[in-house]
Amino acid sequence: MVDLLQTAAVRPGNRHDGPGSLTNIKGKKSSKKSRARRGKQGRKRRNKRKRNNRTPPPILPPEAEEGNIEYKLKLVNPTQYRFEHLATQLKWRLQEGRGEAVYQIGVEDNGLLVGLTEADMKGSLKTLKRMAEKVGADITLLREREVDYGLDRNIRKIAEVLVRKVPDDQQFLDLRVAVLGNVDSGKSTLLGVLTQGELDNGRGRARLNLFRHLHEIQTGRTSSISFEILGFNSKGECISSLLCPAGTTREHLGLAMALKVPIFIVVSKVDLCSRGTVERTVRQLERVLKQPGCNKIPMVVMNPDDAVTAAQQFTHITPIFTLSSVSGESLDLLKVFLNILPPLSNSKEQEELMQQLTEFQVDEIYSVPDVGTVVGGTLYSGVCREGERLVVGPTEEGRFLRLKVGSIQRNRSACRVLKAGQAATLALGNFDRSLLRKGMVMVSPKMNPTICCQFEAAIVLLFHAKTFRRGSQVTVHVGNVRQTATVECLHGKDELRTGERAVVRFRFIKHPEYLRLSAKLLFREGVTKGIGHVTRLLPQDQNLNHDQNLQDY
Repeated sequence: MVDLLQTAAVRPGNRHDGPGSLTNIKGKKSSKKSRARRGKQGRKRRNKRKRNNRTPPPILPPEAEEGNIEYKLKLVNPTQYRFEHLATQLKWRLQEGRGEAVYQIGVEDNGLLVGLTEADMKGSLKTLKRMAEKVGADITLLREREVDYGLDRNIRKIAEVLVRKVPDDQQFLDLRVAVLGNVDSGKSTLLGVLTQGELDNGRGRARLNLFRHLHEIQTGRTSSISFEILGFNSKGECISSLLCPAGTTREHLGLAMALKVPIFIVVSKVDLCSRGTVERTVRQLERVLKQPGCNKIPMVVMNPDDAVTAAQQFTHITPIFTLSSVSGESLDLLKVFLNILPPLSNSKEQEELMQQLTEFQVDEIYSVPDVGTVVGGTLYSGVCREGERLVVGPTEEGRFLRLKVGSIQRNRSACRVLKAGQAATLALGNFDRSLLRKGMVMVSPKMNPTICCQFEAAIVLLFHAKTFRRGSQVTVHVGNVRQTATVECLHGKDELRTGERAVVRFRFIKHPEYLRLSAKLLFREGVTKGIGHVTRLLPQDQNLNHDQNLQDY
């Protein structure tokens, strides 16, 4: 419009080219210019306010030198020298993560989410795949997210990639998950669905393979601890964590809190109730988790992105899954979570335990045809190899018996070397099964294990209907040890009530046990429940020397 008016004002031969007309046109021109100028200035002010009010760029914590998480801004066409350096760096991250590493692509070392164009992201992922192949690993794209700063029209993305390598000396990365819940809450059915790969028929068909005794089949309820295997290959594909089903939800939550064990919650059987009922149940769980005694941060997992976040932040939050073992609703989200859930212990802790003398905790005892006696359990410390000579005990007389380890199996596959923290079964050949019991330990002959009938522990009484005093009998759990014990005395107190603390001396009523100082302790009897840790061992008469306490079988 302004340009047209200017043309009309100076066009020769215009009949309205009088002075008045020209003045009027010039006035219009000035008015239009001022309005345009004011509009331009207004747009500048609005853009400035937008820039000032714009959400600051998202940022992650700065990259840590230790651990299995690596930030990379770009991995496009590296030189051969640079590529070799990147592969070496990947080896380090995999070692820190005990075979797993997470790469954040499009992220600077300070944690700033810069993002990459589609072409750069494609090239970076291609390079990362080459790096993984170089070290014998596979990559899995966990998720991609767009980063928009509003500075340009190009879409930029960041990618989160899982790199997994099966270590050269083992076939599996162990992760053990304890499943606890009330009667008929669907624990066994869920485990059956996860491990067998088939949905339940609504009448408990999926849990049949978990039953170990005839009465369990007859009643339809599991009454013993069982171990089931759910496997993921290096690409994150489900092929068939070690779960063990084990009261109410509040009691289980209280015990997990007291033992400082991170938890996630599964609300099962959502196919049997309305969406409103499920939402009310989740709200109740959120209120319980937020209470002062818990101080947990609940997170309802609704999509795969939530599942990835929940696994990575597991030590800080409490994920909540709502699923059905019949319809399969949200089962994939739980599998994604379990696939990338990192182990709680790091590589340094495992290395320190491996430097100690061998200690294998016996949890199960079997007789296998053509194999002989077999024990199952967990290697607490050291390294155990085929053909290794150990001692097992204590017997009822407080002695240890010499034996030789035959073959070793982990997750139903042969294994030559067992490392600290790994669970396995050990074949003992013709060793007399009647001489073994749950709660024993198999240790190096170089160790002089301290066994005791009495010990002291600092405890807190979580719940008791009346009072807890001298003479009370409780079932004590310390590691793989489970035995009834009598309260001999309470130091400084005559009795304990719910919530109170004390140092208590216990006496085992049947036979001595092998305990370690600072070991976590849990005791129960009816509604009585308490936790604590071992503070002092009172060994039985050990006038016999070490060699006399060892017997050949």
